[in-house]
Amino acid sequence: MKSTTNANSSLPRVGYIGLGIMGRPMAGHLLSAGYPLTVFNRTRIKAEPLAAAGARVADSPRAVAEASDIIFTNVTDSPDLEAVILGGADEPNGVIDGVRPGSIVVDNSTVAPATATRIAALLEGKGAHFLDAPVTGGEKGAIEATLAIMVGGDEKIFQRALPLLQRLGKTVLHVGPNGAGQMTKAINQILGAIHLCAMAEALALAKAAGLDLEKTRQIVASGAAGSWMLTNLAPRAIAGDFRPGFKAGLQNKDLRIALEAAAQLGLDLPVTQLARRDFQRLVDMGCADEGTQAIVKTKWNP
Repeated sequence: MKSTTNANSSLPRVGYIGLGIMGRPMAGHLLSAGYPLTVFNRTRIKAEPLAAAGARVADSPRAVAEASDIIFTNVTDSPDLEAVILGGADEPNGVIDGVRPGSIVVDNSTVAPATATRIAALLEGKGAHFLDAPVTGGEKGAIEATLAIMVGGDEKIFQRALPLLQRLGKTVLHVGPNGAGQMTKAINQILGAIHLCAMAEALALAKAAGLDLEKTRQIVASGAAGSWMLTNLAPRAIAGDFRPGFKAGLQNKDLRIALEAAAQLGLDLPVTQLARRDFQRLVDMGCADEGTQAIVKTKWNP
């Protein structure tokens, strides 16, 4: 991240809340592009690299909203987003307490679609706008600004936020009204998790049969059975590298969200349920903070 001490005053003021594995590099891209940036993170030390590069550090989500025209959020789960946006009755320091009419809140978290639509309605009552804009691409995508971003909300509001979103991702699409972004992300997570479980079982068979795992991976990845998981995560699993680009515990949470959304629509997803079982087992093994490629541990001893 390059230092940005001379922010462009003609650009909208931006806030970013949630500076974890994904949020910090994403906020850094906005700062490097010249947007005046105010940030907040519950663990303040995570904001220090951005502060050193020219960002202002606020002491609450409310303060971020008061200082910003467009506020990004990137937190772990639905309750975390509600706490950041809505605050609490005894502590009115949420974004909603400081947001101004016309401001835009863009959520890059992965939360329940129903949470997105509820927050959108509450912000609308304040005259503000909401876009649910979850991302996929992992830490690498966040660092390289090559994320795919699926956005739900009003089309005109999406167009206002698009120049900033294009600083964060390579593929940015408006997919429908509020909630549609999160529903699309649930679909993405179903596909990713099932591919990971298929990768783990295929490698387990190769290992049991005494095959060279890397040669097996190379040949099957080059044909019709190839996938992003085989190309990007299988080599790390084979090498015993379980450092997270995306944490297994978060994948487990996302599958819960997807299954809950399906149940609300009266849809049974048995293969997704099997994938959730495997990721829950991985979490129960104490591997929640490892990368999703650690799913192989549920099938074989790396």
